[in-house]
Amino acid sequence: MAETGREGTTWTRKDLLGLEDLSREEILYILDAAEGFSEVSTRSIKKVPALRGKVIVNLFFEASTRTRISFELAGTRLSADVINFSGATSSAVKGETLNDTARNIEAMGVDILVVRHPCSGAALQISRLVSASVVNAGDGSHEHPTQALLDIFTIRRRLGRVEGLKVAIVGDVAHSRVARSNIWGLQKLGAEVYAVGPPTLVPRGLAKLGVKVSHHLDEVLHEVDVFNMLRIQTERQDEGLFPTIREYSRLFGLNRQRMRRVKPEALVLHPGPINRGVEIMPDVADGPQSVILNQVTNGLAVRMAVLYLVGTRPAASPAAAEGLA
Repeated sequence: MAETGREGTTWTRKDLLGLEDLSREEILYILDAAEGFSEVSTRSIKKVPALRGKVIVNLFFEASTRTRISFELAGTRLSADVINFSGATSSAVKGETLNDTARNIEAMGVDILVVRHPCSGAALQISRLVSASVVNAGDGSHEHPTQALLDIFTIRRRLGRVEGLKVAIVGDVAHSRVARSNIWGLQKLGAEVYAVGPPTLVPRGLAKLGVKVSHHLDEVLHEVDVFNMLRIQTERQDEGLFPTIREYSRLFGLNRQRMRRVKPEALVLHPGPINRGVEIMPDVADGPQSVILNQVTNGLAVRMAVLYLVGTRPAASPAAAEGLA
């Protein structure tokens, strides 16, 4: 049976900036709320009036496909007015500061800012300047909370629990904001987290956080319940962190041969975009143990829940989300 949030828990936070500062109960509260929204996408009319009259701006200073579209759809299905902002076509290219951009947008009557930025701490900086709610859609190498939430939501839905599971985060952990958010969230829900990758891509000090570190994927194949395969973040790293892509794939790529050694019920996740043939082979990405497309589907429900909670605080109980239509 899936873990649920503590009775009486309510959502009072203005923003969602990361999972490091959230309690176990708050994380479960979001997951429970997402369960209430998950069936909206199966309806013939895929809308609920939860945020009717609210204005959401997707403030993206970094390239994105899945996350931006997912937030746009989530806001639209909650009946909010959604505006997409691209840093590449904004006054930022003329020298306008991030602070001025955020303040000017808020002055137009915006209720929620969804922020993606290449600099760590950008979402926190904006949240301190504006009274609108701020949702972090990825800031530098810091956190990507909604991606971790949808990963955890997917695991909980497929395996029925998170507590007691062994989850391996494999690849470029050092530069991954997804990895950081997953570590915080999974550990708070009682999972045992492994960080697997070459020494140059696994930060020192993770063991002090209770993370099991391995530099050999083959050593943990038989132990792990969930494999979360990370893309090599070439845009955030210096060259020379491993010999070649081919060598990396040979040592850390999830292929058919390795899948024969994992538990039959083990899950394969990937936050995307996938580099097929590098960290994951095509037949594994499209195989029966892959839940990658489920992650995309579940991401919509999770982001609907997050937007609803920050947009209507103090919130009703998660179960009330089912009756919003």
